[in-house]
Amino acid sequence: MLNKTKQFMHKYDLRYKKEYIRPMMTPQHVYVFSFGKHELNNRVIIRYSHTWTGRLKINEIDLRLHKQHNPRIFDTEAQLVNYLERHLESNILKYADEPAEYHKVSSSDDGE
Repeated sequence: MLNKTKQFMHKYDLRYKKEYIRPMMTPQHVYVFSFGKHELNNRVIIRYSHTWTGRLKINEIDLRLHKQHNPRIFDTEAQLVNYLERHLESNILKYADEPAEYHKVSSSDDGE
């Protein structure tokens, strides 16, 4: 599942973490894919079920960039990868030369 998305992550050297959530009361299963360049603050949430033949059927793919509340919803993985290529490629290439410390916000403020 999500082979094209994983290839996209490897292509741009993005880190990712996979989690599987199995709800108790619904027939849908949930697969959470967190990714990012320096922090894992982007998420892809896949809701899928199984057909009567045992195949996986993706019902919905939600993309939440930078912990946004209203996700972008896709029907297929190809649509998701096309969106990521169009919208993230420019941001990834723009910040590729900057060090990781530049993107982190310091939590200690001197007030000066």
